[in-house]
Amino acid sequence: MTASNVGHLIRRQRGLARRSQMDLAHEIGISPRHLSFVELGKSKPSADVLMKIAQHLDLPLRERNDWLLAAGYAPRYPETPLTESALSRVRASLQALLDTHDPFPGIAIDRQWNIQLSNRAARRLVSGIPKDVLGVPANVFRMALHPAGLAGRTRNFPQWSAYLLRRLDRAVVRTQDPCLAALADEIATWPAIPERHTWSRLSSDEADDPVLSWRLELDGEELSMFTMLSTFGTPMDVTLSDLSIELFFPADEQTETILRRRA
Repeated sequence: MTASNVGHLIRRQRGLARRSQMDLAHEIGISPRHLSFVELGKSKPSADVLMKIAQHLDLPLRERNDWLLAAGYAPRYPETPLTESALSRVRASLQALLDTHDPFPGIAIDRQWNIQLSNRAARRLVSGIPKDVLGVPANVFRMALHPAGLAGRTRNFPQWSAYLLRRLDRAVVRTQDPCLAALADEIATWPAIPERHTWSRLSSDEADDPVLSWRLELDGEELSMFTMLSTFGTPMDVTLSDLSIELFFPADEQTETILRRRA
C-alpha cells in the first residue's frame, strides 16, 4: 500500500518536471525497470533511493517528508516555527536584511505567500487596507488581488494580476495545498479576475520593458517598482525551505524619490 502511494507521488512529480523514466533512473544510479516498478507500486524504494529521486527532481523538503511518510519511513527534516529560539539567528538576519532594504518594500513569505516578516516600507504600502482583506496572517495574493485591497490602486492591474495568478496557479499545482486551492477558488470569484482555467496562460507582456513593473497609486502619486525573489541556498528545515524573500526596487527616479521622502 505504501509503495503504491509513494509511486504515485514520484510519477506525478516526474511528470511535472518533464523528466523521462530513463534519464532520471540513470542519473540516480538505478535501472529504468526498477524506477518503473517503484512508480507502479510493485517495488518499495529504500529511503536513500527515495531521497535521491527527490533531490534530482528538486523537491522541497516538505514534500520529501511526505514521500518518506508515504513509503513508511520517518520524516527526515524538522519543521521549526520561525518564532522558535532555534531559528532566532536566522530570523534576526532576515529582519536585518529587510530593514536595510528600507525605504523600499521588502517581505518574507512562506509557501502560501503569507507574510512572515516585513519592513516599514512594506507596511506603509498596505496601511488602510481592512484586516479581513489582508488576512491573518496577511497574504500577498489576497491583498494584491482583492478589489478592496491593492487591486484598485494598481494602474497596470491586467498585467500585474496575470503575473500573480500564474504564480498562484503554479503553487496550487506544485504543492497540492488545500488552503492555497481554496484561496484560488475564492479569488476566481472577485471582479476583474479571469476564469480560473486560463490562469496558467495569462500574459504580462509590456512592450520594450526589460522587467515587469508594478505601477501603484499611493495618495495621488504613482509608484513603479519591480520585484526580486530569493530563497535559502542550503535549507535543512522545512520552514526555511518554504521561505522566500521578496524585495521591491524603484523602477524609475520618481519612485525612488517618493519612497525616500515618505520614509
